[in-house]
Amino acid sequence: MTAIKICGLTTQQDILSVNEALPDYIGFVFAPSKRQISLQKAVQLKQMLSPSIKAVGVFVNETQQNITSIVQKDIIDIVQLHGQETEQYIQTLKKSITVPIIKAISVKTKQDILQWQTTCADYLLLDNGIGGSGKTFDWSIIETIQIQKPYFIAGGLNIQNIITALQKCPFALDVSSGVETNGQKDKQKILEITKCVKNF
Repeated sequence: MTAIKICGLTTQQDILSVNEALPDYIGFVFAPSKRQISLQKAVQLKQMLSPSIKAVGVFVNETQQNITSIVQKDIIDIVQLHGQETEQYIQTLKKSITVPIIKAISVKTKQDILQWQTTCADYLLLDNGIGGSGKTFDWSIIETIQIQKPYFIAGGLNIQNIITALQKCPFALDVSSGVETNGQKDKQKILEITKCVKNF
């Protein structure tokens, strides 16, 4: 069964919406972004979050010290690296944290995926490289290779294309702008897309 992550939560209302929908994961974006959240706010929202939902912290070229500190405060259950982090960086980070790591990669060709096949990261996240743009990458690339790691599909997912994405057999789907209206998370869209994934 494919899992679903609702990324970019910033408000108490967002938490109430996901607590009702019960996706598998939610994302707090700590990197510069229109959905960036402060550490203080993340602490507050995590306390409200249903224990059945895992919180993912999204970082871009962050210091390992900062990531380790946030993990140790039990604010996040998984680390997502969305920058130019190297394999050596991931290996070192793994020694200081006990939670899983997702490595996001920008997919333009199948080589972009193949070069990360042996990473020590626990999951790959396949994206178009422009976070929060609402644009998909070429999903047909997935069909040309056998991906060794469990992977998330991200970028441009919405209720119109979610079934097509599910047919690519990912470990999980990562949705952000596709469950927003006028730049804000939309409870009905969150409920609808989560139900669709769970019923697939």
